[in-house]
Amino acid sequence: MAAVQSKMQRLWDRIAVVLVLAALVITMIPLYWIGSTAFKALADATTVPPTVFFKPEVTAFIKLFTARVERRGAPDKEQYAKAPWWEKLVMDGGERFIRDDKGIVSSGYVGRFTNSLIIAVISTFLAVAMGTVTAYGFSRFKMPGESDWLFFILSTRMLPPVVVAIPMYLMYRTVALVDTHPGLIILYTAFNLSFSVWVLKGFIDEIPTEYEEAALVDGYTRLEAFFKIVLPQAATGIAATAVFCFITAWNEYAFALILTLRKAQTAPPYIPSQLGSGLTDWTTIAAGAVLFLLPVMIFTFLLRNHLLRGVTFGAVRK
Repeated sequence: MAAVQSKMQRLWDRIAVVLVLAALVITMIPLYWIGSTAFKALADATTVPPTVFFKPEVTAFIKLFTARVERRGAPDKEQYAKAPWWEKLVMDGGERFIRDDKGIVSSGYVGRFTNSLIIAVISTFLAVAMGTVTAYGFSRFKMPGESDWLFFILSTRMLPPVVVAIPMYLMYRTVALVDTHPGLIILYTAFNLSFSVWVLKGFIDEIPTEYEEAALVDGYTRLEAFFKIVLPQAATGIAATAVFCFITAWNEYAFALILTLRKAQTAPPYIPSQLGSGLTDWTTIAAGAVLFLLPVMIFTFLLRNHLLRGVTFGAVRK
């Protein structure tokens, strides 16, 4: 009987491994497709059936960072011979660079990418910082209507952003915050704050109050005990919360589309606008998406150990 159970267990283990591998492959297909499209020629990216094996090239990334127009007629042979290799790739695709007195005109992707980085980093820091202090207050001090206040904080996440986008635009236009960095920073901070408070309160609740009481007996103030005792203990939870807040702010599309024009526009609404001339240039859009994924991947990779401990924090009690 034991031998039969052992064989059945091994069979189920193998089935589980197969299912996990199948789920992994299905999950990775969109990432592979975006990554491969970014290195395809435009002709290979639009074939039916799709091209699987192709010669990689970086033309899409060159297009992403430059402004271009459709070229009429054949390129000048002398100009083509003098052009650098990366400009020849664009000319071979039937386009030419837009030039001004300073040289080749930039497409604006770097500026939008920088805007995304500034707004996401600052709003994440503010949301996590204010969320940590607020969660500590709810965790350590009893106040009238505590559950009602927590529910009120959570209720700010009950509506999808697009529902309040138009009212927010009207209010922002009144106070001159449309197309500004502070406008999006304030909005993303407020949007992430409820999530930050709820998640961090659970982490801080798991930290024994005896640690702080011992510190207070030793002469620490409440503020010193918070910084020297609570924050180090809650570091895993703070890291996990920061990752999710950063991802939310980094990927936000609706508010960035409606509340920005050019000056403070972030990358999400800008990338789909790179349609190219004639047919939609999916290779350039894919190149922008690939570069846009890198900061989140790097940030998550750097905090991976804290993130894993943060997700499982408090799962096992002694």
